[in-house]
Amino acid sequence: MVRRVARMTASERAKLPDTAFAYVDARGRRRLPINDEAHVRNALARFEQVRFEDDDARERARRRLLNAAKRFGIVPVGFMTGQIEVERAQASGRRVPLPTGFVTLLMTDIEGSTVLLRRLGERYGGVLEEVRAILRRSVEAHGGREIDVRADELFAAFEQAGPAVSAAVEMQRELAARRWPDDVAVRVRAGLHSGRPELTQTGYIGLAVHTTARVSAFAAGGQIVATDEARTAAEQEAVDGVRFHALGEHRLRGLPEAIALFEVRTPYG
Repeated sequence: MVRRVARMTASERAKLPDTAFAYVDARGRRRLPINDEAHVRNALARFEQVRFEDDDARERARRRLLNAAKRFGIVPVGFMTGQIEVERAQASGRRVPLPTGFVTLLMTDIEGSTVLLRRLGERYGGVLEEVRAILRRSVEAHGGREIDVRADELFAAFEQAGPAVSAAVEMQRELAARRWPDDVAVRVRAGLHSGRPELTQTGYIGLAVHTTARVSAFAAGGQIVATDEARTAAEQEAVDGVRFHALGEHRLRGLPEAIALFEVRTPYG
């Protein structure tokens, strides 16, 4: 069944504020309306057809579109990673290719970030940067590759499941030990899934990406939740001090069938 986007009349379009569009060029021309779910989905599909003034304009539009997708509960499979962030050059100056084949994906986000923003105000930016630094250090320390960071979310890939689990455990441990302004609780949800996503010029696409996003959304703050595929792969690699507690089978929005989920536990919690 093909969804049709309701067409706006010129007068209806004119009444929308600039914030209802992902892209407004220097001449004030407004492109890619994101005022409702249907138009956001249409904008995701049409994004590559738009000619942007420069790379900065494209990146600003991409982030506005992804934020709109999140607001409407859309997981933009095939678009989610957008442009892969510039890879860190090695000493040789060559980029390390992203892992392919059977890989383990990790996604995180901050639970209740809007509440934290309201409470901390201008200080929230500093907290967000510190959280990102902790997540990135953990990913890098365990050989992971950062794919995308936007708003309060991080997406990374690992060649093996064991290091992905270890990175998730390390970041949760460090976040829990940190004291935050006004003693607020900063808790990150983490989801792990192992599979075979397709690697394109704009990042990973496919059901594996979609599954990882849904598992991350299922987790509670401070919790690491893994699929059966990630658990099986990690157990084959014998990650020290880690055990998997069965959470049962769950139907997650957008996935074709119920999947078994497991909580990653350590002697520390």
